[in-house]
Formats: sequence, structure tokens, C-alpha cells
Amino acid sequence: MSQKISIRAWFLGSRLDIRELDRVRLLAHSPVIMKTGPDEWVVAFRFGVVVLFGHKIRQEEQMLKTLEGLVSGAFSHPESEEAELVIDADLKDTVNHEGHIVVIDKSPERLQIIAQILAKSVVLAHYEKAVASTFERFENLVEQLRDGLSPGKGRAVIHEVGNALAILTRTVGKVEVAEKPELTWDNPQLDKFYQRLAAEYELHDRDLILSRKLELLWRIAESYLDILNNRQGHRLEWYIIILIMIEIFLTLAEKLHVFS
Repeated sequence: MSQKISIRAWFLGSRLDIRELDRVRLLAHSPVIMKTGPDEWVVAFRFGVVVLFGHKIRQEEQMLKTLEGLVSGAFSHPESEEAELVIDADLKDTVNHEGHIVVIDKSPERLQIIAQILAKSVVLAHYEKAVASTFERFENLVEQLRDGLSPGKGRAVIHEVGNALAILTRTVGKVEVAEKPELTWDNPQLDKFYQRLAAEYELHDRDLILSRKLELLWRIAESYLDILNNRQGHRLEWYIIILIMIEIFLTLAEKLHVFS
């Protein structure tokens, strides 16, 4: 007989201090997984994501409240992603035609694999929105340049570039979206399951698209800053010319004063 369990992943902030979690209920590490009820688990990641298995709405709210003090750089509107887990020993580890994740048992390793996928997916969703918003702001700069208008100050662009580089650092350095978890290295069955889930959530394609968008933002920013620097260079040349002309004028005025 099959059993259904709800799953929800939350991207709470830039970092989660997993050292302060309840060690008594820990089932495994890398990532940390705790059993909080008969069919309830919590999987936590240092990069700010927590994945809740089998929690009711009130339990979920209470758990998120408990984790608040462990989150650094908390988001005011954290991203979340839902999934449905089906446990059936007569089936195989896969994703069914309804999009539900199917596993043969509730082993910590399988729950960790699922949590890894959902954690990466919810982080990608968060940064996909952030990059889309940045693109909108850069489009305004491109339109200003196309219409021959002043592109404004470079500080705002440098700030946006900094945000883009931060996204790249977090997704590649901390989340390691493109990397397979250690759990799959010596277990072909779990590796196949992970690959199936990664394909279902399009992790590779989404990560590639995000990286290309970040690269495009960087190129736009470089072009913009080059134009800005050239304009400032021309402006500086005019300042020097004007100063030279003033100096010549004062020198001539002084000589005329002497001759008079």
C-alpha cells in the first residue's frame, strides 16, 4: 500500500547555522537530516535552505519560527517549492506521470537525495527572479544608450554587477547546483535516482541559462562602464583645455597690465 507525504523546501536566507540543530534527532549528515515525528523529517543546508517532509501547516510555521534565529541574511519573502512524495515498495525510485516523486522506502539516503534536488531548485528559482529583475534595470540603461541619452552614474551599475557576481558565487560555490552529492558517488541506484530527479527539475539547463544571463549582464556592464569612462575622459580633457586657456588669459592680462 502506498503512502503520500507532502514536501516543501524553503530558501530562508544566505546561511543557516546547522551546528545549533537538535543533535539528538539527527539521522545523518551531508546534508543534515532530523526525524521530528513518525513520518516527519527536516533536512537542512548551510546555504540557507530547509526541506520539510510531512509537516502540517501549523507544524511548518512552528518549525520555521524555531529556525529564525539560526538564519543569517534572512529574506523578507523567502522562496518556497512544493512536491508530493509517494512511498511504495512495489514501485521503483522515479517520478510518476503526475509529477510526484516515488521511492521504495523512507530511508534517510533517499530523503536526502530528494531534499538536495528541491534545495537546488528553490535556490535557482530565487535567483532566476533576481536576475530577471536585474535584466529589467539593465534594459533601461541599454535603451538610454541607444537613444543617445546620458547613462547616468556608474555606481549603480557597479552595484548591480556586484549582485550578479554574488549570485554566481552562491550558486556555484555554495549550492553547487551542477555537482552531484556525495551520496551518489558509490551507489549507482541513488545516482540514477538523482539524475532522474535532476532531469525532472531541469537543474542543469536552468543553471546553464542562469550562468549565461549573468555573463551577459557582465558584458553589458563592461560596455556601459567603458562608455562612461570614455565620456569622463573627454570631459577631463575639456577641463584641462579650459584651465590652460584661463592660465593663458591671466598671463596675457598680467602682461597687458604691465605694459599699461
